[in-house]
Amino acid sequence: MDRKKELKLTYKQTSLPMGVYQIKNSINGKIFVGSSMNLPGIFNRHRFQLNAASHPIKDMQEDWHQYGSAAFTCEVLEVLKLEEVLKEDYQKTILALEDKWLTNLRPYGEKGYNKLKIKKT
Repeated sequence: MDRKKELKLTYKQTSLPMGVYQIKNSINGKIFVGSSMNLPGIFNRHRFQLNAASHPIKDMQEDWHQYGSAAFTCEVLEVLKLEEVLKEDYQKTILALEDKWLTNLRPYGEKGYNKLKIKKT
């Protein structure tokens, strides 16, 4: 097997950390809480969008522009324990973890960048 194919196969077989994260503005204390099946990838995505002035969360984009990238930190809040969850339940479990952190941290309004979700019953 050539080196390129070997590296590609290794990458595909490597599990990326999945879970819940926060992006925190150290100047005003506002946070954004989210979840992802690829935590390193989502951090890169947020940074790219913020640096390109194309982030969908306008309040965060404005603060990024005002305070600069040094004012923001990305932190993993909870990693999904893959050995404890069936593969087909990863997404559902991650969303449940995100709901738990949203309930605990309440990153809405003056405290954060999240929009309050209204649950349908």
